[in-house]
Amino acid sequence: MTPTKLGIPCIAIAASLLTAAFAQAQPTTQPAAAQVQASIPAADKPDPTLTLKIGNPKLKGKTMEVGPGAILSGVTGAAVDFERMIRDMMASRIVHVGETHDSMPMHELQFQVIRALYARDKHLAVGLEMLPVTVQESLNKWTAGILTKDEFIREIRWYVNWNFNFGYYEKIFDFAREHRLPIYALNIPREIITKIRMRGWDALSQEEKALIPGTPDVTNQDHRTLLRTVFESSDIPHAMKGPGLDSVFEGLYRSQSAWDEVMGANAVRGVESEGRRVVVCVGSGHLLYNLGLNRRAFERSKMPFKTVIAVAIPSGKKSLTVSRAIGDYVFGLPEEGKPAFPTIGLSFKTVDDLENLVVDPKPTDGVAGRSDFEKGDIILSADGKAYTDINEIRIALAKLKCGDEAKFKILRAGQVKDVSLKCEKEKQE
Repeated sequence: MTPTKLGIPCIAIAASLLTAAFAQAQPTTQPAAAQVQASIPAADKPDPTLTLKIGNPKLKGKTMEVGPGAILSGVTGAAVDFERMIRDMMASRIVHVGETHDSMPMHELQFQVIRALYARDKHLAVGLEMLPVTVQESLNKWTAGILTKDEFIREIRWYVNWNFNFGYYEKIFDFAREHRLPIYALNIPREIITKIRMRGWDALSQEEKALIPGTPDVTNQDHRTLLRTVFESSDIPHAMKGPGLDSVFEGLYRSQSAWDEVMGANAVRGVESEGRRVVVCVGSGHLLYNLGLNRRAFERSKMPFKTVIAVAIPSGKKSLTVSRAIGDYVFGLPEEGKPAFPTIGLSFKTVDDLENLVVDPKPTDGVAGRSDFEKGDIILSADGKAYTDINEIRIALAKLKCGDEAKFKILRAGQVKDVSLKCEKEKQE
C-alpha cells in the first residue's frame, strides 16, 4: 500500500529544494514545481492535509468518506453523479480541477470535465499552471493550427518549463486545438518566484513586478495553516529545524502566495479577455480548501467558481476520510499500479564556456536514482548523440518506455565512463 497522492507539491517541493541547498547542492535548471514530488506521509500514517479544520466555516470539522469511483459534494457530503456536477458547474465562470502531476487518471478527469463543459458551452477556454505567460503567443499558434506537435513542444520549451511528460497533457492540448479553444498560460518565469522566496517582493525589478498584480497578501491564517502542515510534513533535515525554521517557512510562503496570486489573476484575465468560461488545470496544492489561487481569483473578481479535488485511494482501503471543506467536489480514484510514463529523475544545467550539459543535482529518485550518475557529470552523448540544449535531451528521454534503455557517455573527474539508464518495469505493490 502506498500513501495518499493528493497533488500538493508546491511548498513541500520548495522545502525539498531547501533541503538540497542545505546539503550544499547547486540550484537546478528545472522549475520548482517540477523538481520532485511532494513529501507525503508514511503508508501507515494518515495524510494530515485531508482533515484540517480550515476553509469554509460552515464545513470546518465535518468529514466524509470517499471511496474509489465516488464523486462527493463537499457542500452536502453526499454522492453526486458526473452529469449533475457538470450541470451545477454551469453557474460558474471558473472551474478549477486539481491534479497530481504524474497521475494519468487525474489528467483524464481534467479532460472529461473540459469535454463535458464544452458539450454545454462552446465558449470555453483552458488555463494551465504548467507554462509561463511568456509563451502565450506559442499557445495561440498551437490552437490556431500553425505548429506541429514537435514544433510546439520545442517552441514552448516544455521540458525546461515543466518536468512531467507531455503525454500526461496531450489529450487536453489536442482537444483545445481541435475545437479552437484558447489555452491561457497562468504562470510566470520561475526565477521571479525564486527571487521572492529568497529576497522578498522589494527585490523585484519594476518589469518583474509588472507580471504580479500587486503585493500578494500573506495574512490568511487558514492558508498559512495548510501550507505549514505541508511544510512540516516534508523531510526537513534536523539541523534546519529550530530558530531558523520560521524564516524558512516565511520565504516559502511568500513565494507560494505570489504564485497563487499570479495564477488567480491570470485566470480572471482569461475570463475577462473574451468572456469565456475557463477550466483551470493546476496542482491540487494550489486549490485545497478553496484557499489558494481559487480564493484569490474570487476575491479579485467575485466570479463564481467550483473546485474539483481528486484523491487516490490506496489499494486495500475502502475509503479515505476527507474534510468536506477540501473542495466543492471530491473524486475518489483507485490507486495506480505504476505511472503512465517512467519517472526519469535526471536534471541538467548549463555552465558558462561549456557546450555540454552537466548533471545537477545528483539523482535520487526515478530511473536515474537507480543509475550511476553523479552531480557534475558532463554529458558527452546519449545514445550516440551530443546535446547542448536541455529541452532537446529531455524530449529524447521522454520517449523512453518501461523496458527501454538509454546509453550515456559521461566525463567524470577527467575520465570517460559509460552509464546506462534502464527503465525497468515498475513492480506492482
